[in-house]
This record gives sequence, structure tokens and C-alpha cells, in this order.
Amino acid sequence: MLNIKYELVENRKAKPDENSLGFGRYFTDHMFIMDYTDGKGWHDARIVPYGPLSLDPACMVFHYAQEMFEGLKAYRTADGTVQLFRPDKNIERMNNTNERLCIPKLDPADVLDAIKALVATEEAWVPSLEGTSLYIRPFIIATDVQLGVHPSHTYKFMIILSPVGSYYPEGIKPVKIFVENEYVRAVKGGTGFAKVGGNYACSLIGQKKAEEMGYSQVLWLDGIEHKYIDEVGAMNVFFVINGKIITPSLAEGSILPGVTRASCIELLRDMGYEVEERKLSITEVEEAYKNGTLNEAFGTGTAAVVSPMGLLDNGKEKMVINNEEIGPVAQKLYDTLTGIQWGKVEDKYGWTVKVK
Repeated sequence: MLNIKYELVENRKAKPDENSLGFGRYFTDHMFIMDYTDGKGWHDARIVPYGPLSLDPACMVFHYAQEMFEGLKAYRTADGTVQLFRPDKNIERMNNTNERLCIPKLDPADVLDAIKALVATEEAWVPSLEGTSLYIRPFIIATDVQLGVHPSHTYKFMIILSPVGSYYPEGIKPVKIFVENEYVRAVKGGTGFAKVGGNYACSLIGQKKAEEMGYSQVLWLDGIEHKYIDEVGAMNVFFVINGKIITPSLAEGSILPGVTRASCIELLRDMGYEVEERKLSITEVEEAYKNGTLNEAFGTGTAAVVSPMGLLDNGKEKMVINNEEIGPVAQKLYDTLTGIQWGKVEDKYGWTVKVK
């Protein structure tokens, strides 16, 4: 059991209106911090008042981007219980990212203890309205005060919490996606499979371009041939072609192995659908659209859960998918997955973890 010290605020902040939470706009009263020092390991676990950090301008994270982050949620069920969804998978991915970024790994049991302790401390912040949750953001930053390109010798592991509504203001209504043909997000051998800020920083230019054209997200193609589909900016992606469900393979290492993605694949197969994990070219999707076999397309992720695509613009043609309506596969997935997360559907997989 992780030995956590507590320094709690005397006066709690006023809670935001649950009807207008948005995403990542409000933060709770406390945060978790733990330090790493070479030769000592991870130490000094503590829950302290949420507030600014004091960091030297020469901290390595500012100059060489040695950092990582994760994202998961806590849900309040109808009986008031607060539970997590597959935190073990996020922690596993967290350590895979740490290994790629030369950041010391964490004991998975310690990370789960820290998450549970902070969420329990902030239990009053877990919203209860339909579609709301408490977003959990663990992250690590390099803190050596030195200008030099090498792994840091000191780090901070932190967790902050944010009550959130739906990731998209339009809810589960189908979104419009632009296929990015100019810029790339990741390549084989890079950090595409890792949860690092650099992946998102380099995607901003494509996202900005898409938003200026009226689209919600960018569909990224592979970085070598600009031919095969990788993922949407904030989500993994699935296509229903002639009744078969296809999602890009993780084998190349350029795609984030989403926890929601893995959960959806397992659910779909249990529902009797045929699911293929393989290379999928944008040309194959275009041909399926032209011959009428592109039934559905949707993205999956912690923030959005399941987000149907209603329109896909490849720069030459605007492909309207399923009349810009939610398809039966996406709807069934969304209902089942969120049902398990909020305790409305039986969790026969053992995916949920009670906070206390």
C-alpha cells in the first residue's frame, strides 16, 4: 500500500453546474504528487491543494519534452458508488510510454492506490448527471535543471482531476472528419504508440486546418506512403464495410493502443460481429463508399467513448456516411460500453473497479 501524506484545503471551491461542464475546464480541490530521484526511486507520495507549480526555467521538460500523460475516468453509478473503468490498462500503457521515453517505470499497484486515494478525496466532485464523469489525468514531467539532451535524473508524477460533460458539445451526433494528406502524425519506430504530448503538438496544425474548414477532427494517414489509415486526432477509428468491422492494426507502432478501442473489439466480437485488425487504405474506404458498402464509421476514445462519423472529406469528395445518422453498430457499442461504465449494464468482463 502506497504511503500517502495528506494536506487538505480548509475551504472547498464551489462546484460548477453539472449541466455546463464542458471538457477540461474545471479542476478539483486537490492533486497528487510523487517525486523521483536517481538512487532513491519514487518517493514522497502526497495529496495537496490544487495549484500552480514552482519550476526552474531550465527544467528539461520545457526544452526536450520528456514527459508523458494518461487519461481515464471515474463514474458515479445510480446507487452513488464511484468506479473506474479498466485502470489497469491505462497503467500498463503508462509504463509502456515511460519505457519509450526513458522515464522510470512506476509500480502499477502504487499508481492505482494514488488514483483511488485522490478520487476518494474528491468524491464530491464526481458528477451524477447522464453522460458526465470525473476525468483523471496522470502525468510525469522531467525536472532536472540542466540544458543537455539526455534522460533526466529527477521527475514529478502528478494526477489532477476534472469533472466533465460530453467531449463534443454536439454529443453523440455524427461528426465531420477531414482526411489529412499533407502533414503526418507518427511513423514506425517513433512515439505514435505512446501517450506523449509531442504526438498532439505535431497534430495541431492539421487540426487547426480542419477546424478552419468546418471539421471536428483530422483522419491521419501513415507517415511513409500517406496511404493507410492511422487514427483520428483524439480517437482510434473503425469502419463497417459490407457488415464487417475493420480497424487499423497496431503492428506498425504508429497508433495509440486505446483502452476504449480494445474494449470495443472485445464487445463487438462477443456481439457476433466479425472484426479485422489490419492495414486499411483510404482507397479501400473510398471504393466502399462508391459501391455502397461503407455502412458506418466511428471513432473510439476515453473522452468521446464512441463518436460516429457522418462525413469524411478526402479533399476530392465529401463522403456522407449513413445519411449522417448514428449507425446501429456505433449505437449498440455506445449503449453497452457506457452502460458498463455507469453501472447500468452488467460488467461480465470485470472491467470496473470500485474506488472504495
